[in-house]
Amino acid sequence: MPEEEIIIDSTMSFAEAIEGSAAPLEVIDALSLVDVIYYSFNGLRHQGQIIVDANLEDDVYEIFQLIEKLKFPVGKVIPIVAYNWEDGDSMADNNSSGFNFRVIADTNKLSLHSFGRAVDINPVQNPVIYPTGITAPAGAIYRLHNNGTFTTKNPIVQEFIKRGWHWGGNFEQPKDYHHFEKT
Repeated sequence: MPEEEIIIDSTMSFAEAIEGSAAPLEVIDALSLVDVIYYSFNGLRHQGQIIVDANLEDDVYEIFQLIEKLKFPVGKVIPIVAYNWEDGDSMADNNSSGFNFRVIADTNKLSLHSFGRAVDINPVQNPVIYPTGITAPAGAIYRLHNNGTFTTKNPIVQEFIKRGWHWGGNFEQPKDYHHFEKT
């Protein structure tokens, strides 16, 4: 039986994937571009790319192998340069991403995304929910039983935690269901 065709969502070079980033050279030099395979919501296999700290490359690659094995649907995985480094635009397009040199929303503190030490997966199914009830991306609704949604018992969440990552669904406030980070 022939291997299933893979739809290519991203095939950037490392230089293309970091083009225009405001990150200092020492941050850029610590990053790695990881090719990942996943099933999207159309039920087909896709290939995307995610930029992470090189020390986390194996974790992310192996977790995406689990995502593929479970056929857990992922919208898309494209370096955020494709969205002109705009996190809001990437989230609204249900893009899963890693590195983005930026501050945490509504603060002046650099996000762990700035160092490739955070990954966001399926932000439309797993939004940020602020104490005021506002969600990001706008209009996203967290529904526990929808495909592509993370819960505490989800094997992907459990695998991240087993590897020493923190899940934003366990944060006090805001709840950040698409977010995983490792300090």
